[in-house]
Amino acid sequence: MPLTLPIPDNNKYCQSGYLYIVAMPIGNLQDITLRALTILKEVDLIATEDTRKTGLLLKYYEIKNRLISCYEHNERDRIPCFLNKLKSGVAIALVSDAGTPCVSDPGYRLVQAALAENIPVVPIPGVSAAITSLSVSGLPSDTFYFNGFISRKKEKRLKQLNFLAELPCTLIFYESPKRIIGLLDLMIDIFQDRPAVLGREMTKKYEEFIRGNLSTLRETLIARPVIKGECTLLVGGHKTDKLVSEATILNEIKAGLELKSGGLGQIAKIISQEYNLPRKQIYNLALKLKTEKNEL
Repeated sequence: MPLTLPIPDNNKYCQSGYLYIVAMPIGNLQDITLRALTILKEVDLIATEDTRKTGLLLKYYEIKNRLISCYEHNERDRIPCFLNKLKSGVAIALVSDAGTPCVSDPGYRLVQAALAENIPVVPIPGVSAAITSLSVSGLPSDTFYFNGFISRKKEKRLKQLNFLAELPCTLIFYESPKRIIGLLDLMIDIFQDRPAVLGREMTKKYEEFIRGNLSTLRETLIARPVIKGECTLLVGGHKTDKLVSEATILNEIKAGLELKSGGLGQIAKIISQEYNLPRKQIYNLALKLKTEKNEL
């Protein structure tokens, strides 16, 4: 692809009535593109998740511009106002606290509304915590699944993890420092002890990457009196070292039931370790088999 620079009209980079989606640094304020800085200077106003945080970046680069808050709880209410301004020819930049807007951050509703009104939406690419961590993880990066934040609701959380346990690609999650150990506990139970990487305080002074298996990450974090910084967790995908049919697994379960070698949970654990399969998958087969046997 040839590298060409667009020529701005009337010596102005941004266009009237355009909505710009501007990626922000995830920590280090110097991780912002020259194009992003130009857009932030030239737009008529900046819609931001947190006016204070964005104000610090603008101050650092000596940019003076109008800021209007647009976060999760007021985005819907702000949309009509923003659409009216865009239709009247006002250029707006949408930014988040850190990284790329609309990626596990507010903004997609505004983008949807703008597109529905045929308002041009222009990406100003830059940093993303997910891609930043993936690039240095050492885990396979040819295919990956970005999940973002796991649900806080227990049932939905378990359902998500059981689904993800089957995927053969690298998994990427965001999590708060307060909930990261609980998430690791669930993953060890459902995923088994897979290779993983935890990125914390990325691009900042105390940047850290913890590598090892899920249990290693848990042991490292649980030994600390406090965990700081938003966490980006990458987990290796599901691998089946042995080609095994469902019939083989069913025979293993039948043998376990006949030998009475523990409850269904213990049988599932032994077989999952033997064939490197998700324990929940084995448990569900065992439960189905036992139910069918009891119905005879």
